[in-house]
Amino acid sequence: MEGNERIESMENGKREEYYSSSFRSRQRTYYFDVRPLKQNNAFYLTITESKKRFAKDGKYYYEKHKIFLFKEDFENFLNSLNETMNYIKDNSSNDVNQSQEELITEDYSIKDIDDIKE
Repeated sequence: MEGNERIESMENGKREEYYSSSFRSRQRTYYFDVRPLKQNNAFYLTITESKKRFAKDGKYYYEKHKIFLFKEDFENFLNSLNETMNYIKDNSSNDVNQSQEELITEDYSIKDIDDIKE
């Protein structure tokens, strides 16, 4: 599912509608899902990062990380996100030859990360 989509589900015999958006970025997929709270017309956002990983036996699985964001936190979250992104834009080199994976794992080898998970 890439892009935007309205999703319908049935809960307690009542139809719940919410919104979902996603995009792929190299080896990751990001999902932005609006989920209903039990209160009428109240929602929260889940942001999920999904990465395809391979086990030692060669089979693959998806590693997922989620953030749950509630409406009362939107403004502070966006302010901090924008501030942080602006810092990165202003202070990063424009070396397009270094891949995103190299940048993220610069301080940790893949082996180190696998050791942490075990």
